Amino acid sequence: MFKNARTYLLFLGIVAPLCASADDDSQSLAKFKGGIGVIPVSSAPGPAPTAAVVNRNIVRGVQPPGQIWVIEDLRADVKADGSIRVDGRGLLLGGGNGIGGNANARVFATLICEAVAPFIERNTTLTGVALEADGDFHIDDVLTPAPADCASPVLLIRNAANQGWFAAGIPKR
Repeated sequence: MFKNARTYLLFLGIVAPLCASADDDSQSLAKFKGGIGVIPVSSAPGPAPTAAVVNRNIVRGVQPPGQIWVIEDLRADVKADGSIRVDGRGLLLGGGNGIGGNANARVFATLICEAVAPFIERNTTLTGVALEADGDFHIDDVLTPAPADCASPVLLIRNAANQGWFAAGIPKR
């Protein structure tokens, strides 16, 4: 099949990484591509133009912050052993006097796998990582507790100061 050792080595150099990459994907429990920034209020009941009561945008028991946040991009991969890598870009305030800033925030990730309560929050280190001035961040950690299975994955990026959620990952199907 191969005319010489050089051709064989070239073949291995191309095929071996492809096999490793395919193997790597098979160990993924959940993947996320893209992100959604938080809008703290999801609705206001009733016909009044200025509602005194609002419905907060609570996701699987996790409270939102007091202000809108936007995110440019988010990529995350959760492995079966609970290890998680998250790359976020442009997580910044989307309203208020600090608009366009990072509010000197630190963030951590939470994976919730249950579609109905009770919800189990599987977290990275709660002290979090600092947002860069442009809102970029990188999390390379292990979720505690580690997930055994994840039928309905929701990934939240949360504020280390008050644990409100800033952004959510879009599941890659």
